[in-house]
Amino acid sequence: MDLITTTADLAAACSRLAKHPVITVDTEFLRETTYYPLLCVVQMASAEEAIVIDALAEGIDLKPFFELMANESVLKVFHAARQDIEIIWHQANIIPHPVFDTQVAAMVLGYGDSIAYDALVEKVTGHRPDKTHRFTDWSRRPLSKEQMHYAVSDVTHLRDVFAALDADLKKRRRSEWVSIEMEILTSPKTYDFHPERAWERLKTRVRKPKDLAVLMEVAAWREQEAQSRDVPRGRVLRDEAISDIATHAPNTLEKLANLRSVPKGFEKSKWGADIVAAVERGLARDHSTLPKLEKPRNNNNGAAIVELLKVLLRMTAERHAVASKVIATVDDLEEIAASDEADVPALRGWRRELFGDAALKLKHGELALAIEKGRVIGVKRA
Repeated sequence: MDLITTTADLAAACSRLAKHPVITVDTEFLRETTYYPLLCVVQMASAEEAIVIDALAEGIDLKPFFELMANESVLKVFHAARQDIEIIWHQANIIPHPVFDTQVAAMVLGYGDSIAYDALVEKVTGHRPDKTHRFTDWSRRPLSKEQMHYAVSDVTHLRDVFAALDADLKKRRRSEWVSIEMEILTSPKTYDFHPERAWERLKTRVRKPKDLAVLMEVAAWREQEAQSRDVPRGRVLRDEAISDIATHAPNTLEKLANLRSVPKGFEKSKWGADIVAAVERGLARDHSTLPKLEKPRNNNNGAAIVELLKVLLRMTAERHAVASKVIATVDDLEEIAASDEADVPALRGWRRELFGDAALKLKHGELALAIEKGRVIGVKRA
């Protein structure tokens, strides 16, 4: 098999693939040293052939590939598609559609939470994929025959995985469940990330409006700096430092230097002044314009309710052979424990039918949990 390195060969290959109703797609990229992922290799397969594209080949124009990704007549099958779609969105400003994510389908079918590709292939086909080049440097040239074989096997095995999962979804009448998840996965809102929302990525929980305002400004500054320099966020400033800055609000270079989480000498760089300026912007913000902070939940039995909901979730997941993570997260359970009107996926659509209604009944004493023959069961209460 030859490696595609020219626009003409790519256009011809994409034209052939576009004649098929389903193709499998995967990408190889690097992002350890950059903010934006560097697309290195693209591999695709139809029922008749598999191709490998050198995305770094001199002079190659990936437009035919992007057009194929936007072709509504062709279903694009990925595994764990989010990063692949993010790359295409960044490079071409398009979202592949329609798509099918085998990782999501596997979760809906009970293969576990966020199952890895090689584990899924082995479970579905019995074949054990070669992991040799899993962490290879795909930016180095020339690509070896072993690398190309690895790349091709990713999309050829994916054909068999898709066929098996698709058939199982139809048999168990769960295709619509996956379709709903694909709508979220292919929404531009999922990838249209703005610096002013960078604080949402941080695990830091602030409790005061002042702290939140500073956090938002400093996180936005870091995001813009990382984008402009094309470096990972952590290369600019670590998350712990942003959290520390939000709490202490250092509005002078001297105060910034006193924070242990900030690199020594950082205050003397131009970024030190930028951070102080961001802190001052945060301190000057009108608190009424800030997102509402979560108030401490006063429910004395809140923790106990969440624990019971966890048991119900696990029972439901096992009974219906669905990964618990795709039904509800711990955050969802905490929200449900605090409010019957919680705006969480677990209280919408198929998740509500499967789990959400029962969760509310358990919360209000209309459902009890018991053990029967070594299994947890739900028991209706009058």
